[in-house]
Amino acid sequence: MRLDDYRTSDNVGDQRGQSFGGLGGGGGGLGLLLSLVGSRFGIVGILVVVVGAMLLGFNPFGGGGSGVMAPTQQGAGGSRTAAEACAVDPASRFSCQVLASTEDSWAAIFSESGERYVPAGLVFYGGRGQSGCGAAEAAMGPFYCPTDRKIYLDTAFYDELQNRFGAAGDFAQAYVIAHEVGHHIQDLTGTLDKASAAQARLPAKEGNAVQVQVELQADCYAGVWAAHNRDRLEPGDVEEGMRAAEAIGDDTLQKAAQGYAVPDSFTHGTSAQRMEALRTGLASGNPASCNAFS
Repeated sequence: MRLDDYRTSDNVGDQRGQSFGGLGGGGGGLGLLLSLVGSRFGIVGILVVVVGAMLLGFNPFGGGGSGVMAPTQQGAGGSRTAAEACAVDPASRFSCQVLASTEDSWAAIFSESGERYVPAGLVFYGGRGQSGCGAAEAAMGPFYCPTDRKIYLDTAFYDELQNRFGAAGDFAQAYVIAHEVGHHIQDLTGTLDKASAAQARLPAKEGNAVQVQVELQADCYAGVWAAHNRDRLEPGDVEEGMRAAEAIGDDTLQKAAQGYAVPDSFTHGTSAQRMEALRTGLASGNPASCNAFS
């Protein structure tokens, strides 16, 4: 994906190099995080038991198992300026350029209907950090926090994306961020609130089904963003995105972990569903086509 000449976003913070002690206990620590995520989505975000988490429906791609974290207290963005954070390494710069591209694309889309787009923030962290939704741990993958409307990203996830999931390429990395921005769009439009309310009154099986629709819509929104940047796509980019979507489908991950899939535990959708959602957004370039959630 050709973004070398693109600006970097100003909506960036950096927690890398900061110390976050006490993440193993309460008060917004990892214990509280697991309680919140486990009670809402039935998953566990701990690296040493990631295979066991997959058996319960955990998908480490797309953020905290669910792509959206439950709110707790406010987080911090670090002391580096946005420009400094984006200049740390090539992965940081590319992430900042992708975010800037989403800002411009969604601003134009919102403007078409007379609305103003409020951008999401991006906070880098290394290994562990603190978000408005509680602790951030590398094992959780990238995630969006609706409390502070920020995406939290450890760029080491890009290596895992390539080496663990076999989804190499810059467009696969861009898909990660565009998917989380998709959750931000859902936050702005009220979809996340509706989904949360529905999950609160539904049993686990039906609640998981709601979450699947939320995640598929975020995938579709990622495709919409890509469609609005088609002139910057290079040969093979779309295939990279499709390989990434296929690699992190719930059925594919569960079959790799245990030899079979448990559909009732799915929280992100099958490989086929995720590929189709991304393809729908790419083909239409219109967020109205992303009607997975109802």
